[in-house]
Amino acid sequence: MSTTLSSTYTKPALSIPDQIRMLKGRGLLITDDAWAEKLLEDISYFRIVAYLRPMELDHSTHQFKPGATLEKAYQLYDFDKKLRLLVFTAIQTIEISLRSRIIHHFSIGTTPFWFFDESLCTDKHNFLDNMMVLEREQNRSKEDFIKEHKVKYGADSFPPAWKILELASFGCLTKLFFNFSSTRIKKRIARSYGVPQHEILESWMKNLCAIRNICAHHGRLWNRVIPVKPLIPSRVRNTWISNTSVSQTRLYAGLCCMLYWLNAIDSNNTFVQDLKDLLNTHPDVDTTAMGFHANWETEPLWQ
Repeated sequence: MSTTLSSTYTKPALSIPDQIRMLKGRGLLITDDAWAEKLLEDISYFRIVAYLRPMELDHSTHQFKPGATLEKAYQLYDFDKKLRLLVFTAIQTIEISLRSRIIHHFSIGTTPFWFFDESLCTDKHNFLDNMMVLEREQNRSKEDFIKEHKVKYGADSFPPAWKILELASFGCLTKLFFNFSSTRIKKRIARSYGVPQHEILESWMKNLCAIRNICAHHGRLWNRVIPVKPLIPSRVRNTWISNTSVSQTRLYAGLCCMLYWLNAIDSNNTFVQDLKDLLNTHPDVDTTAMGFHANWETEPLWQ
């Protein structure tokens, strides 16, 4: 892919003091220039500006509403950073559990090399893509169990699922699950989490992959539109939400799926209390921007 420099973009780079003067000129209250300089030195302008946008009066001129401060933007940034850490940790638990169950159920139900068998897949193109990803991960892996496998069985020998899939990303794992043709085995895994259909679990997997990628790249999570929608069933086997008329593109929907999934793995998890504690320490955060409704805390899932 070839790229060229833009011939129409002529704005020069601004020094940090100039950035501060510009923000002040737009009506943003900054009472401590030294603190503001340190902030913009460690958190770039276009990262912090995402948390300033809700305080803009006019999005075209970027003029700020009365009472808008850089401190409020930083508090929102700090909340979002802690939210990402909380969510990423929860997804880690889910990912490890899902990986284990996929490896076990698919391997016991078929062969140790089911991922290598095109006849067990629904889409040849996706099969080839997944194999390329797994081969790349194997070639660059420094894990002891991969080194030992190559020594014992030869450098060209592909490891079985219980070895190679420990290298797969959550995204690759999701694609392997989605492309696997046996709905019987996929339903077994879904129902082991109290999810009635594998299609629902697949949508949750894709949604969590999108959220995980945002977290992994330190992206804004708080008021983000999540591009992949999770299916929100009206009822499931275990404790769930009573109000299922939620925005599927906002974080709250994903958090509900995440919490339900976590509860199936570890009923003693602290996710609910951790999230409520975080929100209590940041009372000014607009939870509706994440898709939370007014009475979300009274939902059976969130009590």
